[in-house]
Amino acid sequence: MAFTITGLDPDPFQPMFALSDEDLAARGVIRKTADCKPGFPCRVSLEDAEPGETILLFNYESHKAATPYRSSYAIYVRDGENAPARFHNELPPVFQNRPIALRIFNADGMLIGADMGLNGELKAKIEAALARPGAAYLHAHNAMHGCFAAEIRPAAANGV
Repeated sequence: MAFTITGLDPDPFQPMFALSDEDLAARGVIRKTADCKPGFPCRVSLEDAEPGETILLFNYESHKAATPYRSSYAIYVRDGENAPARFHNELPPVFQNRPIALRIFNADGMLIGADMGLNGELKAKIEAALARPGAAYLHAHNAMHGCFAAEIRPAAANGV
């Protein structure tokens, strides 16, 4: 099954880069400088930040469904991203060499299954998960740290 992996819309995050560290701290946000690659996966570009780039670390509500599966966790976003990345039937760079957990949700936001994959096996696992009866979308999470990585939808749901 064809799929699209989409980064987050940068518009809500970009104004935070202009805030002082004190104002960020009052919002529970930490400004950092990437000091290695990989290590700071941007949820907008779906690429790891380059060493020296400014990034923000903050809590993000990735699953806003009014179900017991509502979810939020820490994510990174880097400065200067103007549009969400989109990958059609391919994996974004931030999925490479990271074990990725897949959470399978139905249209009501209820979890109906899960899987996990790494590199070469992940694309087939995404396709199989979306082909499950009742599957509407997937959330990919970095399996080791548990943080939200990206949303995955059937390509038809994205007009592709």
